[in-house]
Amino acid sequence: MVLILHRYIFRELFKVFLLASVALTLILSLGGILRPVQEYGVGPGQVLSLMGYFLPITLTFILPMAALFASALVYGRFASDNELDACRASGVGLLTLVYPGLVLAIMVAIANLILSFHMLPYFVHLAEKSLQGDAKQILFRNIQRRGHYELPTDDPWLIYADEVNLKTDTLIGVVVASVKDAGIGTIYTAETATVKFNAHDTFNEVRIIANNTFQIGAENEGGFSVEQGVINTEFGSLLADSIKFKKINEMKEIRADLILFRPIEKLAHDAYAQFTTELLAQEIKAKTGTDANSYYRLYSGEKLVEFRADSVLAGDEKVKLEGNIIVLESNPDAGIARVVLRPMKASLHIEGNKLAPTLTMDLYNVLEEDSGNLRMRHVIRGLFPEDNDSDIDLRKRFATENVLDSLRRASDSAVLKKGPSSKLNKLIRLLQRKIQKTLLQIRAEIHTRLVFGIGCVPMILIGIGIGIMKKGGHLLTAFGASCIPAAVLIVCIIGGKQVTQNAGVTIISGVALIWSGLVFLLLLAGVIYHRLLKN
Repeated sequence: MVLILHRYIFRELFKVFLLASVALTLILSLGGILRPVQEYGVGPGQVLSLMGYFLPITLTFILPMAALFASALVYGRFASDNELDACRASGVGLLTLVYPGLVLAIMVAIANLILSFHMLPYFVHLAEKSLQGDAKQILFRNIQRRGHYELPTDDPWLIYADEVNLKTDTLIGVVVASVKDAGIGTIYTAETATVKFNAHDTFNEVRIIANNTFQIGAENEGGFSVEQGVINTEFGSLLADSIKFKKINEMKEIRADLILFRPIEKLAHDAYAQFTTELLAQEIKAKTGTDANSYYRLYSGEKLVEFRADSVLAGDEKVKLEGNIIVLESNPDAGIARVVLRPMKASLHIEGNKLAPTLTMDLYNVLEEDSGNLRMRHVIRGLFPEDNDSDIDLRKRFATENVLDSLRRASDSAVLKKGPSSKLNKLIRLLQRKIQKTLLQIRAEIHTRLVFGIGCVPMILIGIGIGIMKKGGHLLTAFGASCIPAAVLIVCIIGGKQVTQNAGVTIISGVALIWSGLVFLLLLAGVIYHRLLKN
């Protein structure tokens, strides 16, 4: 008889739970895809696939709420129809009748833990790959619809175009502007531009090849060139670059090797590139000195470039050359004699892999001494310093696979004679804060998922108890009352998570606040069932 009762109650529970889950899933799934549709211009064809990818996210919240609704409704109706009293009069205890609800609660808790620790991150990464695979269409669709698009990077690029040709991946009437520190940096205009995407594991590299470009820099540097202007940047992570979307094993790997987390990796590479820039500026000063016959040498696959300048300054991943600048360009292998160039301004930019970069020399308002020709701009790419035994050669003293260790040893040493610049110090501080914040986020995320998953059990048991206690009233009242303890659990989780991630507060207090919600539910469940058993 007891087994028949259990099957009857569980069947009713599961029926209501299933219907509630389907209804809530449809409602919340449609809401979940509004952001990528509005922000990224996702096409209609991807809407259904994105709904599938976001399903585990919605189920994480839907399953506990649907189970809570089903338990309050079914047990409330069971009590209001006097079926509960009949069972107890037949010798079946209250706790025995609660077993089907307990089974449902345990099933939901296990499903929630699997979803949050494994399935949710997996499907978010699938959604990320889907969006990255459609990155070109997203970019062109936004430009077609709104006339512009902002590439999702740390230092965004704004792309404006009059016309779009999807067949040739070409933009017509193009303006590209870099955004730095909430202001406009370099602006490029071009008659046409071709956009190419190179896929990587965690991001897409965007390569914009512009024809007949005009550049306006932050220092009013400009130049017209019939050659192609090339901009390389990243089409960064749209969804998945967050600890809350990582699997448990990924969080453990990040904790063991922080450089595996893309935001930390990018900050570390930026700091490393800035450090390289300052070392290069220092080395150029040391090599050229006050001797007018001393030149610093750079090589490419086919060219030799020698230069000197009155003033050498380290900027933002750029070495600025000012004053009296002399650049000697030659190609010994091809037998091309040395050309003497006298630019008004010049700079060396870091390009490519920031751990093993090449240099690009930008010359502005260049006078060619022998011919007397004047060029507005001359660019020499693919350069690298000569191999030497200098004590300040970063590649020799600090080359390592561990970028974070390199930065620590480099910043602790006296390799920069005048000390790190304010820019480098800022990047290192940002990196240290990001590392600390990431470690705290990992700890908070693990405890949050555990508490929310385990908390499903007492939360559903409370729903059952309140449903039985409110048998004389409207059944939805029991569900509404059951939502209050659930809200307390969520508030404690969110508050504890915020406290844990606050570097100025001890971690224990934040973790304790996260678990306090679960303790509250357990105590409340004990009080409710103690009262029911007494009656």
